[in-house]
Amino acid sequence: MARGRLRIFLGAAPGVGKTYAMLAEGQRLRALGTEVVVGFVEPHGRRPTAAMAEGLETIPRRALRHRGARFTEMDPDAVLARRPQVALVDELAHSNVPGTRNAKRWQDVEELLDAGIDVVTTLNVQHLESLNDVVRQITGVRQRETLPDEVARRADQIELVDLPPEVLRRRMVHGDIYPADRIESALTHYFRVGNLTALREIALLWLADRVEEGLQRYRAEHGIVAPWETRERILVALNGGPEGETLIRRAARISARTPGTELLALHVVPEDGLTHVDPSVLDAQRTLLESLGGSFHQTTGEDVVEALLQFAEAENVTQIVLGASRHGRVASLLRAGVGERTIKGSSPIDVHIVTHEEAAASAALRLPRPGNGMGPRRLGAAAAGAVVLLPLLTLLLTVVRGPMGLAGALVLYLLVVVVVALVGGVVPALLAAVAAALLADYSFIAPVHSFDIERPDEIVALVVFVVTAVLVGTAAGAAARHTRQAARAIAEARTLSRLAAGVLRGQDLPALVEMIRENFGLSAVSLLERDPRASPVPRWYVVASAGDHPPERPYEAEVESPVDDLLTLAARGPGLSSQDRRLLDACAAELGLAHARGRIAGPAGVGDPLADAERTRASLLLAAGRDLRAPLRTAEDALGRLRRRGGERAPDERRLLETARAAVHRAAQLVTDLDDLSRLHAGALDLSLRPVDLNEAWGAALDDLGPGGHSIVLRLPEYLPDVIADAALLTRALTALAADALRHSPPGRPPVVTAETHDGRVAIRVADGSGGEGAAAAGRSGSRADSLALRLSRDLAEAMDGSLRTSGRGSAFTVTLSLPSSAPGRPRRGKRPTRST
Repeated sequence: MARGRLRIFLGAAPGVGKTYAMLAEGQRLRALGTEVVVGFVEPHGRRPTAAMAEGLETIPRRALRHRGARFTEMDPDAVLARRPQVALVDELAHSNVPGTRNAKRWQDVEELLDAGIDVVTTLNVQHLESLNDVVRQITGVRQRETLPDEVARRADQIELVDLPPEVLRRRMVHGDIYPADRIESALTHYFRVGNLTALREIALLWLADRVEEGLQRYRAEHGIVAPWETRERILVALNGGPEGETLIRRAARISARTPGTELLALHVVPEDGLTHVDPSVLDAQRTLLESLGGSFHQTTGEDVVEALLQFAEAENVTQIVLGASRHGRVASLLRAGVGERTIKGSSPIDVHIVTHEEAAASAALRLPRPGNGMGPRRLGAAAAGAVVLLPLLTLLLTVVRGPMGLAGALVLYLLVVVVVALVGGVVPALLAAVAAALLADYSFIAPVHSFDIERPDEIVALVVFVVTAVLVGTAAGAAARHTRQAARAIAEARTLSRLAAGVLRGQDLPALVEMIRENFGLSAVSLLERDPRASPVPRWYVVASAGDHPPERPYEAEVESPVDDLLTLAARGPGLSSQDRRLLDACAAELGLAHARGRIAGPAGVGDPLADAERTRASLLLAAGRDLRAPLRTAEDALGRLRRRGGERAPDERRLLETARAAVHRAAQLVTDLDDLSRLHAGALDLSLRPVDLNEAWGAALDDLGPGGHSIVLRLPEYLPDVIADAALLTRALTALAADALRHSPPGRPPVVTAETHDGRVAIRVADGSGGEGAAAAGRSGSRADSLALRLSRDLAEAMDGSLRTSGRGSAFTVTLSLPSSAPGRPRRGKRPTRST
């Protein structure tokens, strides 16, 4: 049975219209005669969305109970029994209620696809696993429900549903996304213009990468090698020389002229790891490149130009930036430089030759550097050198026969033998020595043009020459071999040290796998783990991968390096030598240690009774908060409707109504504080510490307080530095302090907020208007400091590496937070000495 097709409507944030677009597509297909059913749709109370679902056949949901509450989930068995042509399934990344067959909804969708049913679904970009940390850093919220990127990558079609941030915020204000009680909080936190703009850019870039993958797959399937200039990609060739920084800056300027240009840099390492490049120079160039928005790549290859052009074709590069040759004129005449050979082989790729200070620094004649191995190429080059150089030298000596005797000729022949030995080793040197002796006998020993020898001393000279040539050639070949072996050992140690440094720095496994792929010049690498419970047929999971189409099973790989019984490193690419295999085994062992360390660090603390008890208590508090929030919201809404209802009421009734409404609102706030405090203690409240502008934090806190009849006096310095904090949590703490100060300030004496900087920290003082006067204030200080809101503020401050202390006989609270390193003062965006709250 043919597998069904998966179509995803992708959005950057809730409310952009993904579900509406999915239902509209269902209505369109239904009008064309296609059997369409609704497997699961959640309109979230949005009337236009619910109206769009009218007329579509809906599969009844499956009812489940979990922790005393009733939930409904999609019933995949009912959908499979109905066998429609198309099923509409909302929220692909949703986690199913415990008790269902599959833990995730995308696994239910996989069953439908395997049964040949087409599925149309929705997904927010923040639910993609690879983007989870990026979204958390931007918004301060960590998504608990995530989707493996590979599931979305396998989709047959992905369509972006997009709205500008301003339009999305207007929809929020009009109540088209969230209920009224969540609008203000959403606008000041998750739905800020900056957050929405960043999420929109992430969604566009992720989708652009998927389009690029489809294009590369199409070009590979149709054998298209020539680059398609769908967008500019500029490649900088780095040889590790001092001119690299000049080339990078020049390429960055070229890239800046065209928006959307991608900047890459490539360093080619010889196949056996021999490189005479200073690692610190290359690391500095890599840092410069990444600071300019580029990406660094490294590959192996015996021929630099060939490896460079292969990489350019694979990455669809449109321009290559090279440095001008540092060889002199004579050396350039003997062998074409990298730039000239790249231009000849680049075809439609533009090549820029950039001059630099190191260009043509030396015009001296240099011998070609020996290759890096004794393979067929080296032996062929040595044989070719002997075949060319020995006849040429013989012809030259024949022309100057007069002043040059047999001894001088043998010395020059010896020089050729040494060169051949350096290039090809002992065997070519031995053959070259015998050939040189025969040529000397034929051309310079009487009778000339004959191999007969009349004088015994000439026989001795030829024998001594052959023996000397063999010994010198053997020594030269051995020295070259030892040099190559030492360089190989250095290269292996450098590779292992880089990998070990990455493990110690805590780099994730995909980055380490990508490092291995680049070092060995492989096309794709996967770290695979076998499920020990799967028997007799083994089941493998991809722990980390890099490259195009990485192997998902060991038998799909061309190179395999087992780590242990359950873990193996599988790779695709050119065959590796025995030395490379040995080095790959060592790298695989490093990956195994990194994977084991991650698994040990993951369940840290499991089995600690105190920690388990604390987590249980926190979960109970969270559950209690969720259960109380709904009835409190209902009571508050009911009191609000009674307050707005017309008709005359007695003053006592109005006063009691306002008192009850304020009490319910206060109880709801206490539940929220309790929820936040429990999540903080349970470790479920994520922190995103970064420099935060205090002016913006206070503005958000005053907005959260809402309208009222009081004032807060802000006496902040002209230049207020940033502080290290979580923006959302800092706003929450400042709001709680300001609300407490307002409650305890007498009429006409508003709270005062001041701030000062000392010893690398900022102290923010919030004092109410009472001044701590009288015994009542003194007796009240203990209860105020122990209140839930202030305890939450203190714990939030401590979670951000700060502190909260009481002063002024309990009438003032001071929050102290750290400054970023070398944080300059920031001018305030407008002076607001007072703010109506």
